[in-house]
Amino acid sequence: MERPAWAPPGIDISVPSVSRIYDYYLGGSHNFEVDRQAARRAMEFMPGLPKIMQANRAFMRRAVRYAVAEGVTQFLDIGSGIPTFGNVHEIAQAASPEARVVYVDHDPVAVAHSQAVLAGTERTGVVAADLRKPQDILTAPEVTQGLDLSRPVALMLVAVLHFLEDADEPYDAVAQLCDALAPGSLLILTHASYAGIPLSEEVASGTVGVYREIRNPLVMRDAEQIRRFFDGFGLIEPGLVSMPDWRPDATGGPEGDAVDEDPYAFSGFAGVGRKA
Repeated sequence: MERPAWAPPGIDISVPSVSRIYDYYLGGSHNFEVDRQAARRAMEFMPGLPKIMQANRAFMRRAVRYAVAEGVTQFLDIGSGIPTFGNVHEIAQAASPEARVVYVDHDPVAVAHSQAVLAGTERTGVVAADLRKPQDILTAPEVTQGLDLSRPVALMLVAVLHFLEDADEPYDAVAQLCDALAPGSLLILTHASYAGIPLSEEVASGTVGVYREIRNPLVMRDAEQIRRFFDGFGLIEPGLVSMPDWRPDATGGPEGDAVDEDPYAFSGFAGVGRKA
């Protein structure tokens, strides 16, 4: 297997990575053949997976613009993956030049690529840490020096919580992060669910099986289980909804975030909550 020049040293390129699979779905170039194979296997069951990821990104951009419009200009993006066009810092800093963004991921490829992309970019940082260990994130120098946690922060958990099994105690991890945030902070979240997928649960579960095989279990949760992550936060209208239904921009933003009518785009849930 030929090793790409951009692959960080020490990375096992024979093991699939969810962040590189996501990059492949979005049409990115920072993925290996092993990631593409896993993605194609998952798409045999759910051919609309790239559309779900595009809807996810479009929601993320709308939510970031909403946060800045509400005066929240600090972003902690956990499970940020591999930066692609229209990432959080680009959207936030276009809306407010003073916006600060810290990206967090546990995938060494995602971290290394983020560092390369962000080199020389002011008011941004990258942390190699795992959502399962929230205190490692909160005490990282990039977070303690790059963000002012005494002021509101937008905590972004976009397409990441469904990779935490119940044994990983995801509710406790989110609660620890949220407890560290100032009143007025926002929680921006998306989560996979069988709800809304235009397939039977039996067929869609084939995709879940692919992720289990690559040792990155995909945990489908229902609306009530996902709503629990917002404990202590008031859900902002329209509440917990499918991604295209969260404050759609009918005109499309600069990234072309027009209302998406593809049935796969309505899979899963998205929401934004404000800390009291």
